[in-house]
Parts: sequence; structure tokens; C-alpha cells
Amino acid sequence: MIVLLLSLIFSANQGSAVQVTFPDEPEVKSIEIAWENKKVPAFHVQDRWTTVLGVDLDAKPGQHVTPVFFTLNDGRIEKREAVIEVEPKKYPTTELKVDDKYVELSKPDLARANREAKETEAIFSLISPEMFWNEPFSVPIPGETGTNFGHRRIFNGQPRAPHAGADLHASTGTPIHATNRGRVVLAKALFFTGNTVILDHGLGVYSLYAHLSRIDVKRGDVVSNGQLLGLAGATGRVTGPHLHWGMRVQGARVDPFTLVEIGK
Repeated sequence: MIVLLLSLIFSANQGSAVQVTFPDEPEVKSIEIAWENKKVPAFHVQDRWTTVLGVDLDAKPGQHVTPVFFTLNDGRIEKREAVIEVEPKKYPTTELKVDDKYVELSKPDLARANREAKETEAIFSLISPEMFWNEPFSVPIPGETGTNFGHRRIFNGQPRAPHAGADLHASTGTPIHATNRGRVVLAKALFFTGNTVILDHGLGVYSLYAHLSRIDVKRGDVVSNGQLLGLAGATGRVTGPHLHWGMRVQGARVDPFTLVEIGK
């Protein structure tokens, strides 16, 4: 293995997705990035190599040096470095009132919630080597915005984990569309998020759609960008009808709108 010390620097806020790119080199066959103890492949697109990395809400600010492995046509591997410069970002606190059963859980509900948390985290920990999407990410409800990603939440006076998605305004029955092409890896009712759909977009990028009143896809389906996934609702732990739209990138909790911005 040949080690080269030349580094490229990329900047990202806490809780965001960052696109990293490398110039095309005729002798390079493939590129893989070792980010946060995960191996993330890059893809050759036109005159460059590119992939997307996730910077978690709680990522430590500062420079994160990550190895990049370039496999050459003759089989040699060159190890280089990229630097992800993580900028701190402050998120406000939000107080919410919900049904007490979603705060003071019964033993059966706690067991179910823990079981489902393990199930979803197992999904988010997988990195599919394919890149399923082939166009920019889009908002599941065209024209809608969400500003409460990362808010430190207090339910009925009790602090909870930060909000790991964006809440989009939607009345019950509003059509919910896929943010991009992907494979359905979960489509069922969960305790906290109600009727939920999760799509695998490849490279460790996942989108989640929660509190649906109806699910129109099933596990294993491959959906296109903009395809109908279901209808908005108020299932699970909610204060009213809306869409909770979340994105995970290699397990990191990121603002879904940062994925949309990458494609612009």
C-alpha cells in the first residue's frame, strides 16, 4: 500500500450531510472512504468520484481526518486523507404535550419501543454498496419546509432525545412522496412513529416517513423519486397531523433538507 499525505478539506455543520468529491484519475479503479468506522464507497460520475457522508447532531466540532483508499487498475492501493471540518450548530429547545402513555411507558409498551428501536438501528447500520438514486433529493410534500430538526425536546416536562427529523405541515390524507429512488426496508406501524416507511437509497443513506394514516408500499418494493408512499396522518406519538421526515446517513442523524441542498 502506498500512503500519500495530501488531504482535501470539506466543511459541514453538526447534523448535516456533506458531499465529498475527488477528481477523476485515469489509473483509479475505485475509491472507498473510511468514515466513522464505516466503509463508504464513492461512485464515478462524469469527471469525478463522489459520495455523501453524514455528520451526526452530536459530532464533535473540529477537524475529523478520515482515510481514503484509492484502488488502482494494477491492483495497488493508495491511502490518502480527507478532512471533514465539523462546525458547531446550536439547536433550540421545544416543549411538547402528548398523551402520557408515550412518556410514562407501561412495561409492554417499553418492551415494544426498545424492540423497535433495535430493529430500526439495525437497518440504519447497514451500508448498501449500490447508489440507488440517480437524481437530486426532493421534499416529500412539494413546497413544504421544516425548521425543527435538532430541537432538544421536552415531553410533558421530561427531557428526551433531540428531534432527528423535520416536521412538515400536512393535514390527514395529504399525499407523501418518496424523496428519491430507493428500496422499501420497513413499512409498518411502530410505537412512537406510528405508521412508518423507511427507504434505503444506498451508500448508507436512508429516509423515514412517520405518522402516516395509510401506507401504500410494502417491504421489498423499489420506488422512484416522487412515488406515492402513503398519506399523512397522526399515528404514534404526535400533537396533531403532520409528516415527520427523517434522514440517516451512515447512521448519523442529519437534517433532511441538507440532502436536498446537495442536489441543487
